[in-house]
Amino acid sequence: MSVPVFEEIEPAADCGCPGCARQRRDLALGLPVRAGGHPAAHGARRALVLVTAAGVVLGGGTGVAGADPVVGGGVEGAARGTAGGAAGSAAGGATETGPGPDTPQGGRGPLHGAPGPASAPSPVADPTTSQISADSLRKTTRAEIVNRAKKWVAAQVPYSMEKYFSDGYRQDCSGYISMAWNLRSNEWTGSLDRFADRIDRADLQPGDILLFHNPANPTRGSHVTIFGGWTDYTHTAYIAYEQTKPRTRKQPTPLAYWEYSDRYVAYRYKGVVSGGGGGGATGGGPSATVTPYPGAAKFGPGANNAYVTQLGKLLVARGGKKFYSQGPGPRWGEADRRATQAFQRAQGWKGPEADGLPGPQTWSLLVRGQGKDIGGSSGSGGSSASASGFPGRGYFRPGQSNAYVEKLGKQLVKRGFGKHYASGPGPRWTEADRRNVEAFQRAQGWRGGAADGYPGPETWRRLFR
Repeated sequence: MSVPVFEEIEPAADCGCPGCARQRRDLALGLPVRAGGHPAAHGARRALVLVTAAGVVLGGGTGVAGADPVVGGGVEGAARGTAGGAAGSAAGGATETGPGPDTPQGGRGPLHGAPGPASAPSPVADPTTSQISADSLRKTTRAEIVNRAKKWVAAQVPYSMEKYFSDGYRQDCSGYISMAWNLRSNEWTGSLDRFADRIDRADLQPGDILLFHNPANPTRGSHVTIFGGWTDYTHTAYIAYEQTKPRTRKQPTPLAYWEYSDRYVAYRYKGVVSGGGGGGATGGGPSATVTPYPGAAKFGPGANNAYVTQLGKLLVARGGKKFYSQGPGPRWGEADRRATQAFQRAQGWKGPEADGLPGPQTWSLLVRGQGKDIGGSSGSGGSSASASGFPGRGYFRPGQSNAYVEKLGKQLVKRGFGKHYASGPGPRWTEADRRNVEAFQRAQGWRGGAADGYPGPETWRRLFR
């Protein structure tokens, strides 16, 4: 049976014939022409056409035409409403479980009003894999990132793929991140990772992001939020700044998001320097007077750059000269790995934390002259051997029992922050430890996520100095 040809008229809302049903779906799935249409909707269109055609062949006059299921929430999508429900069914039948966004996304492009390339890359192109050098990025602090994010919240900027706010950034979720990070362009969820380093969720600090990019269908599922700090000590929810329909919002959000939570990845902007926590940074980052961590990609087999040379010189200054028969130089070698591993082990780190590849904490200790030297002596950042290198956040969590917890507790008591101990302190982490740490953090003037009761590198440094 062939599908009859219809004139270009608005079909009746309740007409169940195959032609009208198909036209309604095409209209619902298609974005405005001024937005360029969204190529990612093509797959959903094809799926719906096939389903509709199958219904016609089987004689089901209405088939899926009359279906109006609830479309999955918590995602950016090209199709919404009635047809969006059918698309959601074809894509796997996601259902709404939380107040997630109802937001398609735009592509990469220049700032509005600024000169840019003749044609912007397609918004559904494969994610760009080439990384952006930290040296080429505008430097910013965590406080500045969060303050920029708050401006859109205060202005109640309406969500739009097509419109640009007065600052030149596109009014969708990835444009919002581009603005907060002060990028020179409007990026999309498939390119934001080029400007950042991937981090563990446990290491999230204000100004970092949680990103889910769905390469199979970028407009279904892809979304990004700004991490604004933990809501409480359980670290199961955080304050999210995000651009979503109907307007910019700030609200407590379950980690990592209402839907697709396990697929969100934490990232840290490469250009971030210290200068304020924005209400939530406990760990502190490299200061503006030292070189920020350039990212894991700068180190390891095949790396050849100035950061490798700088690392080697720092390691030599901290007792690592014996590992170098020549150099250090810009090409990564086994000497760099062994010297880095020796420094990490000097901090008491084991396993993956002492793999010989410098992460943000290794780099921070080296450039600040903190922690223990290779061979056991303390760096300038510690007052004694007992005050040397922060062992890592993993030692201070419910269920943990180790010497670092007891050392922390004794130092808290020594500094006058032990009132919550009914007994001890001891090696097992308890709520009393957390409350005492929180009291110490608040005494530093920190608030919000910066005073969550869990020690980071900066808390440790100040406590033992």
